[in-house]
Amino acid sequence: MPAGEEISTVFGVPVQALFGQVLIGLINGAFYAMLSLGLSVIFGLLNIINFAHGALYMTGAFAAYFLLQWAGLGYWWSLLLAGYWWSLLLAPIAVGLLGVVLEKTMLKRLYHLDHLYGLLLTFGIALIIQGGFRNEFGSSGLPYAIPSQLTGGYNLGFMFLPTYRAWVVVFSIVVCVGTWVVIERTRLGAYLRAATENPTLVRAFGINVPRMITLTYGFGVALAGLAGVLAAPIYQVNPLMGADLIIVVFAVVVIGGMGSIMGSIVTGFTLGIVEGFTKVFYPEASNTVIFVIMALVLLVRPAGLFGRTA
Repeated sequence: MPAGEEISTVFGVPVQALFGQVLIGLINGAFYAMLSLGLSVIFGLLNIINFAHGALYMTGAFAAYFLLQWAGLGYWWSLLLAGYWWSLLLAPIAVGLLGVVLEKTMLKRLYHLDHLYGLLLTFGIALIIQGGFRNEFGSSGLPYAIPSQLTGGYNLGFMFLPTYRAWVVVFSIVVCVGTWVVIERTRLGAYLRAATENPTLVRAFGINVPRMITLTYGFGVALAGLAGVLAAPIYQVNPLMGADLIIVVFAVVVIGGMGSIMGSIVTGFTLGIVEGFTKVFYPEASNTVIFVIMALVLLVRPAGLFGRTA
């Protein structure tokens, strides 16, 4: 019996509870990574602190909800939209197009001004978007069912792994790594980085820099919309779901390094796991551990773990 007790616990914590929290940490880390990745793309390439990111994440979740509702209106709608699976494509495109409109009409006027102006403008945009959805749908969440293909789970012996949560973690890793490869290892990514550092030289090569900047912002917010689609079956679709998350995501970006693509990915997943472990061993600190880490990192390395030092 004592031997069985040793096997089933780690530092006095049941193994199932420990691995369950690690899984929750990985899921939270997946959303931290995808959202902070979009923020880093926008800041690193456009120099805009996009506080509307959380509201656009929420918009992506609502877009998935609308598509699911429309898919249930009839046979042909169901064939065209197919609920969740088409939402993974259509909702990010819709959010990206909204981002293109915001960039063309408002944000492009602020590129040569202090970061504070962009922060205040995007904060105002976030309040307008959240207020509109809250006025229309209230504060209570709207349910979103897990797609039938991803229901159930796997008994791993030491824990039960829900299929949908495993899908979210794997899919988010693929998206994050794919984005890093495009930006850091392709000619398109080289053009994007060059356009932020020396736009005049890039224009001399015949590249439309304003269009590239617009599409970059659209892509960055589309990542937020995609994260919203993935979050919809796990969390209820709620007008305030982005507001509850955006402060933590900004902390992740600061820790990883503002504008660092790899920093956002690694830091997002790592801090999600750290948060999960904290809920097991010291639950009282689980809501503040990320901000404590941020303060410590800034004291030692103000540019962030992966940020460029001047």
